[in-house]
Amino acid sequence: MEKTALIIGATGLVGCALLEQLVEAKHICQIITLTRRPLEHHSSKVINHVVDFESLDDHALLFKGDMLFSCLGSTLKQAGSIAAQRKVDLDYQLKAAQLAADNGVEHYLLVSSSGANAQSKSAYFNMKGELEAQVRALGFKRISIFQPSLLVGDRNEFRLAEKLGAWLLPCICWLLGLQRFRPISGEQVARKMCLISSQPGPEHAVFSLDEVHMN
Repeated sequence: MEKTALIIGATGLVGCALLEQLVEAKHICQIITLTRRPLEHHSSKVINHVVDFESLDDHALLFKGDMLFSCLGSTLKQAGSIAAQRKVDLDYQLKAAQLAADNGVEHYLLVSSSGANAQSKSAYFNMKGELEAQVRALGFKRISIFQPSLLVGDRNEFRLAEKLGAWLLPCICWLLGLQRFRPISGEQVARKMCLISSQPGPEHAVFSLDEVHMN
C-alpha cells in the first residue's frame, strides 16, 4: 500500500537526497516537507509547509502520515553555541516526534550519529544519545535509527574541516583499523533510509555505520 512520508530537515544533506529518492519510490504516494523556508519541488508528490520550529504545537495537525523521517541537524558553527545546537538537534526533533506519535504516525526514522550516547561527555554525542533514548518512549509502532559518521557530499555552504576530513579520514581509519568511523555520503544514508522504509522490520532497530553502508 502506498504511504505518506513526512520529512523534517529536507533541505539538509541527507534530507535533500532522501526527498529525491522518495519521489521515485513506488511505496510512497505523498511527501510532506516541513521546513523553515519555502521549498519548491517539481514533483506533484511533494507538498511543502513552512513551519516555525519554535512553535511546533501550532502546526500539530501537519504531522500526519505513515512515517516521519527526521533528518534535521546543525553544527556548532551554524548554531553559534551548544545551547542553540541542542535546540535544533534535540528539542525540535523531539517535539516533532511527539506530535507525529500523537497523530498516529507508525514509523519513525532518525538520522543520529556514530558515538551517540546519553552518558557521553561530548555535548554532541550526548544530545544525539538523549534523543535516541527519549523517542523510544514515544508511541511509535516502529523506530529505525541510523548512525552515520562524518557526512560528506555537496552542501550549500563550504565546510573546510569536512572537506579535509573527507580526504584524510578514510586513510587514517584504514591505517588505524577504525573503519567504523570512516566518512559516508548523505546519498548513501538516504538510500538506506528509503530502503528500510519500504520493508517490514522490527519494532526497534539501530543501523550502525557498517550497516548503513550496506544497501
